[in-house]
Amino acid sequence: MPRPAKRVELSSPPELNISSDKVAFIIEKAREFDVKEGLSDPNSGSNPIDDRDADVLEDKPGDATRQELFDAIRALNEDERNALIALAWVGRGTYSLGEWQEALDTAYAEHGKRPATYLISLPLLGDYLEDGLDAFGIGIVDDAARPEGPSEEGDS
Repeated sequence: MPRPAKRVELSSPPELNISSDKVAFIIEKAREFDVKEGLSDPNSGSNPIDDRDADVLEDKPGDATRQELFDAIRALNEDERNALIALAWVGRGTYSLGEWQEALDTAYAEHGKRPATYLISLPLLGDYLEDGLDAFGIGIVDDAARPEGPSEEGDS
């Protein structure tokens, strides 16, 4: 079991070199991809409504979910892609935040040619990236999860 990301206090925190908005988008796409499963009903001829739309979770040829994640990673520049790998490693506990430069150097050396393929192969990519951001003290807020109406701070 991987160790959780540690938050390390540094005299000057390392620079992430990728916007949290880009990482948040990739986290969302990674989680959509992670929930895909193999064909559970290969001979389905029924109406999707009758099946409660369970087929949407099947990883079928031509499904755009993997390609959207792949394209989002490929759209990043080389520094951002390698920062994303290093961020996943920090979130997974392979490196601490104090080892950020070593994580970046290793990402360049080991995955410079096919970073998107490597990242997509990580089964908990979305969770690792979110934990990595947390190590940097950056949180992701899902606007859709915010309750509507007055806040609890007395806004009436």
